[in-house]
Amino acid sequence: MKKILVANRGEIAIRVMRTAREMGIKSVAVFSEADRNAMHVRYADEAVCIGPPPSNQSYLLGNKIIDTAKKTNADAIHPGYGFLSENAGFARAVKEAGLIFIGPSAESMEMMGNKIAAKETAKKHNVPLVPGIAEPITDIAHAKQVAKEIGYPVLIKASAGGGGKGMRTVEKESEFEEQVKRAISEATAAFGDGSVFIEKYVTSPRHIEIQILGDQHGNVVYLFERECSVQRRHQKVIEEAPSSVLTEELRKKMGESAVALAKACGYYNAGTVEFLVDDKLNYYFLEMNTRLQVEHPVTEFITGLDLVKEQINIARGEKLPFTQKDLKIHGHAIELRVCAEDPANNFLPDIGTLHTYRRPQGPGVRVDDGFEEGMEIPIYYDPLLAKLVVHADTRLKAIERMKRAINEFELSGVQTTLSFGKWAMQHPNFISGDFDTSFIPKYFKPEMLQTEQPDEIRVAAILAVNLSGNKPMGKNSITSATSNSKSGVSNWRGNRIKD
Repeated sequence: MKKILVANRGEIAIRVMRTAREMGIKSVAVFSEADRNAMHVRYADEAVCIGPPPSNQSYLLGNKIIDTAKKTNADAIHPGYGFLSENAGFARAVKEAGLIFIGPSAESMEMMGNKIAAKETAKKHNVPLVPGIAEPITDIAHAKQVAKEIGYPVLIKASAGGGGKGMRTVEKESEFEEQVKRAISEATAAFGDGSVFIEKYVTSPRHIEIQILGDQHGNVVYLFERECSVQRRHQKVIEEAPSSVLTEELRKKMGESAVALAKACGYYNAGTVEFLVDDKLNYYFLEMNTRLQVEHPVTEFITGLDLVKEQINIARGEKLPFTQKDLKIHGHAIELRVCAEDPANNFLPDIGTLHTYRRPQGPGVRVDDGFEEGMEIPIYYDPLLAKLVVHADTRLKAIERMKRAINEFELSGVQTTLSFGKWAMQHPNFISGDFDTSFIPKYFKPEMLQTEQPDEIRVAAILAVNLSGNKPMGKNSITSATSNSKSGVSNWRGNRIKD
């Protein structure tokens, strides 16, 4: 394998290209017209424009991407995550074109990518399932009866999707029919497949996922778990590894369940088996993501592995160079998704120009991103700007390191989730590990982000004095400051004032 086309954009495209470069493999970037000046375009050895900004006219054009790979003499295609990463038809077309797909087989993707088929496989292999019906809803009256039997609240979920799309929580029978119709409509629009199923809504669950790796020789291992319970709109904001609640025994049981599921469908490459864990530490199979996950860096930190490198080696037909007994957990890692979203306004996406963008540095800090100062945030794609990841010997030390890194991350021009991350790292329930997927709706209120900090008050006072002409401000008065021009609220961090 001498050249890889990365069929994605932003931070994950650069992430793949960096590993490829370390392995002596050249990279090809594809980009839309909106991403002409993007970092991944400049980082790649070659770059080809594949269409207008909308993803359905660029990054979702599988045939055009395959054609570009062939024209640039690429040997393989890495899909990243999102876009075509879990599209079995694309994976099959890549293989039929004589190229290597850096991911699982199309057959495994079809079996595990469809939530209903995945649940049927899990049931056959005694992996615990949430009560419900695994087949698509075709008869509303029958589905309503099932919901009544398993008890409200229930969850309506899209079979073909993820990220909270096509998902509805139903609290009572009178809302059932309307919510099913909404879920079907949303699933059809998002995935082209309106199939939805019903399951019991597990109250106060934790969202814990198991990372697996499998080669093409039948070897599968689990790389421990990630805690992903801090979510908004069913989408993750903070992830960590390992979980603060799993015992060694439960970790082993969940890991072995994930491996059994992977082996059942002949799975190879990287994948993630997601579970719900209730307050009594019972776990239930949720779904399998047949791709690399956004939050894979926390697993890399605690295992010392490069998951993209392993993906490439597996795609080349190599055996896993380690067994389960070789794997150990080293320390604790936490990831904050730095998204262009406004936590004070229901996490609604924001757009604009990055007037200030300076990454935190220092021991145990990693920033995966695809933006730099002066760049505009396009409206067409996911609002993820960067992944801020930290690692330390213990969970409490990792939390302190994350707080330090957030304070050093200078970013202005758009609202981001940095302020929420700082709030979360200081919350008693997060610090103690006593939280679940209701953490945000239960504890977070937008006004909590408006609390003035002592340094901010001092900065405001000094500025007020100088503006009034009562005292000149020396050039060394403020050594580090950033402001958010859009909100009008001070965003100064880590300032040192010399009176």
